[in-house]
Amino acid sequence: MQLPCCTHSLFRFIPSYKSLQFSTHHFNFNTPSFSYKPPKFPSLIAPATMSTAVSTDNITPLQVAKRLEKFKTTIFTQMSMLAIKHGAINLGQGFPNFDGPDFVKEAAIQAIRDGNNQYARGYGVPDLNIAISERYKKDTGLAVDPEKEITVTSGCTEAIAATVLGLINPGDEVIVFAPFYDSYEATLSMAGAKVKGITLRPPDFALPIEELKSTISKNTRAILLNTPHNPTGKMFTPEELNTIASLCIENDVLVFSDEVYDKLAFDMEHISIASLPGMFERTVTMNSLGKTFSLTGWKIGWAIAPPHLTWGVRQAHAFLTFATSNPMQWAAAVALRAPDSYYTELKRDYMAKRSILVEGLKAVGFKVFPSSGTYFVVVDHTPFGHENDIAFCEYLVKEVGVVAIPTSVFYLNPEEGKNLVRFTFCKDEGTLRAAVDRMKEKLRK
Repeated sequence: MQLPCCTHSLFRFIPSYKSLQFSTHHFNFNTPSFSYKPPKFPSLIAPATMSTAVSTDNITPLQVAKRLEKFKTTIFTQMSMLAIKHGAINLGQGFPNFDGPDFVKEAAIQAIRDGNNQYARGYGVPDLNIAISERYKKDTGLAVDPEKEITVTSGCTEAIAATVLGLINPGDEVIVFAPFYDSYEATLSMAGAKVKGITLRPPDFALPIEELKSTISKNTRAILLNTPHNPTGKMFTPEELNTIASLCIENDVLVFSDEVYDKLAFDMEHISIASLPGMFERTVTMNSLGKTFSLTGWKIGWAIAPPHLTWGVRQAHAFLTFATSNPMQWAAAVALRAPDSYYTELKRDYMAKRSILVEGLKAVGFKVFPSSGTYFVVVDHTPFGHENDIAFCEYLVKEVGVVAIPTSVFYLNPEEGKNLVRFTFCKDEGTLRAAVDRMKEKLRK
């Protein structure tokens, strides 16, 4: 993409509502603290304009391939800029405002000192591949070959991209469950896929099984699954997963399963769909280090798949990033061998944070939908009388001083999400309580 001559003016461009998509690029605008080892929309979503303070003479127009025209600056960039401007507490973006455990950071420092600073092996440092296989067997009971069935990637987002670009052909049908992480649609568009959406609806965001049965067919190449589910916090039940599995086997469909929140499963046990009978040979399981160890900036992810699918993943990975940060991989291997007590404490800590935010949001007057996993919670904002989620979130950041995310950006049809907003509770307890106090004080029905 060509940039304008005056590159600093790029941030003056505000995209249209339909261009807004979800992102998890993490920027910390709260003070960090260490606690754990087509309607008309308001000015927030104004049509694309350029500041009158900058001359438009001789400006080269922004250029982008047609398949990516709809994917422009995300709402997260805009909301974060507003958070800074208005001194708002950022409960929008899904990044912790506390640091990861010392033993993992020390392992990274040691790896750097030990000279592990050149290109790593393309599909992963051997010890990390082994650690991933060990963790996966412990979690699922499945034994995987670290050399032939595991590919280390630059975060789960790259695992998703490598999987889609390596295994999906132009015109292939892929089913996604809305609302969904924004990279799904963008990456599928880059692959030339035909995206078919099935909407999960409140209050429980249950899988509409009959709709899935009528949508899936012999023309379906893959289902892109996310459990625990961002943004809703839903966990797919054993019955739902077994239904998906049986339909995939019947119709010879692949599953790309994003499981980055597997260790943040609160109200039921996480089930990896690859562990169900007949599913490993047709599943790519994608995961990462960042959510579990509060190290989102390290961007260490991986894809687990049988050799015949791993081949496609690795072919794409080789020409996307080729290799991932060498010293961070050594540290990730140490992290994945953490004792079970680490995961127990992690879950307990996040359940306490969830309780603070959920009870606070209920006291403020929101209708709060259950969050069984992840570190997100979705609420109905309509008791407060705003036209849509965009208008409400603009009011919330400017007048109340709290950032939330409008969920309409997570849908193929934004109208389906206009009544909902998402908050995150991956913040220290003081930040969560301060945000609730602001809403109690200033938010009016």
